[in-house]
Amino acid sequence: MTRNPIFSPGHSRRLFLRGAGVAVGLPFLESIASAPHTASPQRRLVAINVGLGLHGPNILPEVAGRDYELTPYLKLLKDYRDQFTIISGASHPEVGGGHSSYKSYLTCAPHPNSAGFRNTISIDQLAAAELGSETRFASLSLSSSGPGLSWSRSGVEIPSITRPSFVFKKLFLAGKPQEQAQQIQRLRDGQSILDVVMDRTRQLEGRLNGRDRDKLDQYFEAVREAERRLAKAETWEQKPKPTTERKPPVDVTDHKRIVERMRLMYDVMHLAIASDSTRFLTYNFAGMNSVPVIPGIDIDYHNLSHHGKDPTRIEQLTIVETAIVQEFRTFLNKLHESQTAEGSLLGTTMVLFGSNLGNASSHDTKNMPILLAGGGFRHGQHLAFDRSSNYPLPNLFVSMLQRLGLETDTFGTGTQRMDGLELA
Repeated sequence: MTRNPIFSPGHSRRLFLRGAGVAVGLPFLESIASAPHTASPQRRLVAINVGLGLHGPNILPEVAGRDYELTPYLKLLKDYRDQFTIISGASHPEVGGGHSSYKSYLTCAPHPNSAGFRNTISIDQLAAAELGSETRFASLSLSSSGPGLSWSRSGVEIPSITRPSFVFKKLFLAGKPQEQAQQIQRLRDGQSILDVVMDRTRQLEGRLNGRDRDKLDQYFEAVREAERRLAKAETWEQKPKPTTERKPPVDVTDHKRIVERMRLMYDVMHLAIASDSTRFLTYNFAGMNSVPVIPGIDIDYHNLSHHGKDPTRIEQLTIVETAIVQEFRTFLNKLHESQTAEGSLLGTTMVLFGSNLGNASSHDTKNMPILLAGGGFRHGQHLAFDRSSNYPLPNLFVSMLQRLGLETDTFGTGTQRMDGLELA
């Protein structure tokens, strides 16, 4: 079996015994590793959102199909042209709300800016619920600052991690034996508290009307999710973490240094996937109301996104977004160069890159710029749908879930696989 040299031998349980919904990891077996590989490849999903948009003319081609001309941003990704599909003319039906639409980026839930909005499960959390038991972390939700992109089945936001050093610590650093014992006890205490809460709230069921009973059912589901997470956390807390020769990252505390901060986050994202610590990752690059530390920039990033077609602002916005795409390219390159028994990590990892805003200057959520790389699709094309009457982007999520091996024909408002997106 091929192993990534930056991790110690035996760090990854690549084979599993499955039954009754349980996956039991096996140790590394040389006799099996040398045999022809016939098991289904491990599939992964990474979703990245650029919260302040991507300037449409710089990323979306004019010509559909495989003979499209690379746009300025896609030229930065030219080495991977055959490993990504660029999508235009697609969006989430009934999702408006400008910046609030980030809440629906991975859920497709309509009307995120409405007073009574209640989110639904995000694609990564659905995948994690079905397939996340095989790794230490079912999923990781990351953000440059503030909220992330992941939402539970009960519509609760999954807390995001904003510091790469914290991610690294979760992945590789084990506490002292006493600290580990304390952590296990805290996990057990948490489960005990939840047991008490569930017992007491069940006593209320007979006194509630239909609407309140629905609310209580949602609450029960949230508690059950917490119980499942705690039980899994306790199991993994007793297993050794993988080791790496990499040194822990030193966080860049200056939030205006967006390139350096993004680079560090992509580094730990790659480590998380390469160590098989998780297979489902989300990263929300939220933007900021400050001038980023990038040569040639003297206007704050948020104002640049509201360029109003001003050539000077578009020129500076292009510089910022070019830096963002370059860091994304480096991440793709890391996945491409990391080899597993199934080939490169990029070949088995679907990487979604885009924005919840189609036109950030006007807060428009139509015509979302979307790029899907890797994951075993037949890439190398521009899927161009109607920019006046958009194609439902949730259908892409149906395709992605099916690629993970989940038997579903729906997700959110999606009702079928995405037209034109074929398997390799």
